[in-house]
Amino acid sequence: MRLTTIRTSETDTAAARIDIDEGEAQLGLGPTSFSERAVRATPIPGFADVGALLAEPNWRELVETAGTPRMLPLRELAPVIPRPGKIICVGLNYAKHIDEMGHDRPDVPTLFIKFPEALIGPFDDTAIPSFNAGSLDFEGEVAVVVGKHARHVRAAEAEAYIAGYAIINDLTNREMQNRTKQWHQGKSLAHSAGFGPWLDTDWRPGPAITTTVNGEKLQHSPTDDLVFTPEKLIEFISHIYPLAPGDVIATGTPDGVGHARDPRRYLADGDIVRVELAGLGAIENTVRVY
Repeated sequence: MRLTTIRTSETDTAAARIDIDEGEAQLGLGPTSFSERAVRATPIPGFADVGALLAEPNWRELVETAGTPRMLPLRELAPVIPRPGKIICVGLNYAKHIDEMGHDRPDVPTLFIKFPEALIGPFDDTAIPSFNAGSLDFEGEVAVVVGKHARHVRAAEAEAYIAGYAIINDLTNREMQNRTKQWHQGKSLAHSAGFGPWLDTDWRPGPAITTTVNGEKLQHSPTDDLVFTPEKLIEFISHIYPLAPGDVIATGTPDGVGHARDPRRYLADGDIVRVELAGLGAIENTVRVY
C-alpha cells in the first residue's frame, strides 16, 4: 500500500492512495521527464494529509474503501506528511559515512530536529536564500513514518509501530552545521528537504539507496547496513519522549556526501538532486538559490 498527500488547489491538500505498476516502483519513479508523468491517485475523503489519516486507528480500512481514482501529475505530490509533529533526524548511522566524516562509532544514536518548514514535495524545487547557500550538501536517507503512539517500546516490538517508509533528502548547510556543536541550524533550512514520493507500508530496509547530482552517482549503499536499525531507533527515542502517528525519523545518510570529497562537492543553483530507493521510488529536486 502506498499513501501520500496530494495538492488539490494552491492552498488545499488531501490524503490519497497511490496505485502504480510494481515495475515502476522497482525502477524508481521520477526521471528527468517527470513533468510529463502521472500516477493514479485515489483521494481519501475527510483527511487533509497522511498525518491526519494515520491518527485514525482504522486508517488501513479507510484507505481500502477510498473513493474514485484520477490521474495526477507528479508535480502535484506534496510532502508525504506536510507538517509532522516531529521530524527526528539521526546522524552517524552508516559505518562508512561515520569514517568519512572523521567521527568515532557512537554508542547511542546522534539525534537532531528538523522543522516542518524544511519539507518540500518529492519533485519540488528548493528555495534557498543566497546567504544560506554557500556549502549546501546532499544526504539521501530512508524516512521511517510512525504509525501509532509509541512510549517505552522495545526493539523487538517496534516494527508494529512503523506505518511505512519514504525517502527524504536531509539537505544540509555544512558551514552552519559545524559552527557549533549543535547541528540543527545547518539542518533545517526552510524549503530544502524533498520528502516522498509516498509512504510504502510494505517496503522494508535492505535495497540500495542511490543519490545522484545531475546524473552523477555520488551515494550508493544498502539500507540495512545501519548502526542503529529503525527498530532500535524507535526503542531509543520512545524512551526519551513519546512518538505519535505521523512522526518522521530520518535514519541517516550513507557515505559519499559532498563535504567529505576532495575537492568538496557542494550544490549550486540549478543542480538536480535525485534520491532513489529500489522498490520505493525516487524523489528529484532542483536546487534553486535566490
